[in-house]
Amino acid sequence: MNRIYLDNAATTPIDATVIAEMVDVMNTYYGNPSSIHAQGREVRTLIERARKAVSSTLNASPAEIFFTSGGTEADNTAIRCGIAAFGIKHAITSKIEHHAVEHTLNMMLKDGVIDKLSFVEVDGKGNVNYDHLEELLQNNVRSFVSLMEANNELGTLTDIERVGDICEKYNAIFHCDTVQTVGHYKHNVRKLKAHFIVCAAHKLHGPKGVGFLYVNHNIKISPMIIGGAQERNMRGGTENVYGIVGLAKALEIAYAQMDSHQSHIQGLKDYMKDKLNKEIPDLYFNGETDADKSLYTVLNVSFPAMDMSDMLLFNLDIYGISASGGSACSSGSNIGSHVLTGIGADPNRPSIRFSFSKYNTKEEIDFVVEKVKQIVEQNVTA
Repeated sequence: MNRIYLDNAATTPIDATVIAEMVDVMNTYYGNPSSIHAQGREVRTLIERARKAVSSTLNASPAEIFFTSGGTEADNTAIRCGIAAFGIKHAITSKIEHHAVEHTLNMMLKDGVIDKLSFVEVDGKGNVNYDHLEELLQNNVRSFVSLMEANNELGTLTDIERVGDICEKYNAIFHCDTVQTVGHYKHNVRKLKAHFIVCAAHKLHGPKGVGFLYVNHNIKISPMIIGGAQERNMRGGTENVYGIVGLAKALEIAYAQMDSHQSHIQGLKDYMKDKLNKEIPDLYFNGETDADKSLYTVLNVSFPAMDMSDMLLFNLDIYGISASGGSACSSGSNIGSHVLTGIGADPNRPSIRFSFSKYNTKEEIDFVVEKVKQIVEQNVTA
């Protein structure tokens, strides 16, 4: 059997149609989009066409979309420039956010850019305590809130419409890391009340090294990367034209096929969940797993304590299975998942995140469960 890829939350295979579109641009267009001659204008047209296509999927205006090198740059721009634009001194996030958010805010606190960093409570499945969020907002001056829509390790979904309503009530600036959800769910930015959302193309069968930042038209920020007037004076540097075209094509495909892909992938997730429960005793799942509470592409599995638990992923790799995982940080250790630590997961139990795409099959799931069962039975602690 060919290798089985179940690490789609890390990155997805590029859709063949996206590759073809990018190759066509590489073969045909080479002008600098900032040049005023014919070749430059042709390439500028490609970028603006992509911007319009992206904005239409979100019910945004083209002027609200800025292309970046990916989700991390988009998150950093939103956080750093959003806080600077409004002179905000208090930020709110959670302890299970992506490092692009968590590390950025901690550095800004350390450097004195903000005076206070608060962490909203999350429960053992990664659900945000909305009442606590409101308490943090009402007890402080104007705040910057950064909460992701779907946790990249657990899959647990946050009701970002509700977060947006709460932020609006207290005049807070709301940044939402939507890297795991753009292209998998439909977003209407006029309804969300988020000031910033982000995208990385490689999470939705597009190319790596490109993404976008949505900035609500009601706010104005300064650029983070200086050195040119590109992206409407919002990001210096010659644009990644092929990547931008690929992003727009990947998003177009994602929206056109979203319902069928969601049905297929949710079916795989439910199938694997049921098979694992039947085949392996003392197993449970980290985060929410119900369809209405969890990202349908992610299943995080907590296995019983076993000998050489750190070899679990390595053994799967030997069998040709690609996944990701880890464990909660043990006391005094910096090694492990900050997300699992943040929800109070048992540090003695190894966890694996299986994440699915439209290319996976039930036959692959059968093989994976068989091999996982075999490894657990050979290594589980008596």
